[in-house]
Amino acid sequence: MRLSRLTLHLSTALLLASGGTLHLAHAAATVAVSPATPLTIGESFSIDSQALKEKRHINVYMARAWDTPPDAPLPVLYMPDGGVAEDFLHVAGLLQVSVANGTMRPFMLVGMQNTQRRRDLTGPTDNADDRKIAPVVSGAPAYRAFIRDELVPEIKRRYRTTGETAIVGESLAGLFVVETYLLEPQLFDHYLAFDPSLWWNRGALPRQAAALLAKGAPGKHSLYLATSAEVGIASEVQRLSEVLEKQSPPGLQWHVEKMPEETHGTIYHPAALKAFRAVFKPQAPAAQ
Repeated sequence: MRLSRLTLHLSTALLLASGGTLHLAHAAATVAVSPATPLTIGESFSIDSQALKEKRHINVYMARAWDTPPDAPLPVLYMPDGGVAEDFLHVAGLLQVSVANGTMRPFMLVGMQNTQRRRDLTGPTDNADDRKIAPVVSGAPAYRAFIRDELVPEIKRRYRTTGETAIVGESLAGLFVVETYLLEPQLFDHYLAFDPSLWWNRGALPRQAAALLAKGAPGKHSLYLATSAEVGIASEVQRLSEVLEKQSPPGLQWHVEKMPEETHGTIYHPAALKAFRAVFKPQAPAAQ
């Protein structure tokens, strides 16, 4: 008798469990699944560049504070390595959080997506080791012409800007930033270079710095350099800083941030955080 009752209880339990499972499965099947939609951050457009003889893709993000009027003009930060799969997203996020927490003023980020990165960001070299990593080099003059003559005017045409400009880059993009300052200091107001590859062409750019600085016209600019523990980079940045100590042009505010706790692969984000707070800090309210 006890065995038959136990069998009955088990049968009933299995039947109820089966029925409950079927009921849940039926309910799940009838729930409408919300379709996924693209997540849009900023804007994108292309330029058919005459300087580069190719189409270039540009990404734009507006980092505004909650009380920044939507039509207020913004200063512009230009960035090589600016593709979505490159540095655009993490730098845009850093700008937004910095603007939101009040450690920097609102800015527009303009990212330039790469096609042939090592071509565009380098000058000439007679070093065989350089040519191993960059078979095509010396594209920096054409890339600078693209920025100066095509991209900057297009940004001014499309958006409301304040006239204040900056450029930021890391590694070979940092090399391009430093070279641009030494060759065309009037192109931007602020130059930010993190772990710049100043070893390029056996350190030719730091060796030429004194002569290039002597040719440059004085003007109000800032140059922010940051270095990790990368030996070949830190030593060349030190050489450049020694030149700046002796003959820094009038009006130039420059700074070297040594970050030995960082590597070449980790320096971008922490260096950018420090640089943005130092160079783009909010303006003090006018005295009443």
